[in-house]
Amino acid sequence: GELPFWLTPTQMKLLPVTDSVQDYCKEVAAKANKMGLRVEVDRGNERLAKQIRNAEQGRIPVMAVVGVKEMEQGTLAVRSRKEGDLGSFDVDDLLAELKRCDDVAEEMTKMGEVPKKEEEEN
Repeated sequence: GELPFWLTPTQMKLLPVTDSVQDYCKEVAAKANKMGLRVEVDRGNERLAKQIRNAEQGRIPVMAVVGVKEMEQGTLAVRSRKEGDLGSFDVDDLLAELKRCDDVAEEMTKMGEVPKKEEEEN
């Protein structure tokens, strides 16, 4: 069966696209863990498609694809196991929303309500 978000052993898995973003992933995971969220970083040894498939098969409710662009912008490209691709979110906004969902025992279907990071105007 599928556990609700607040009960899953791993609530979010960070999926690094390259080795150069591993440290950023570890920083995000540490920040999330301090907030009481259960977040892991994938080793990143597999192709991205396989990392996503493995996380989905492991019933991880939220995945975040992390590349150089996300690292530079302080964002995460978020995927929900139930909803698919949700777009790019500011790390702090996303973690706050995940913490809120964890605290009130709410499913991640509300995930899309996190305000998307607007493109900076130059």
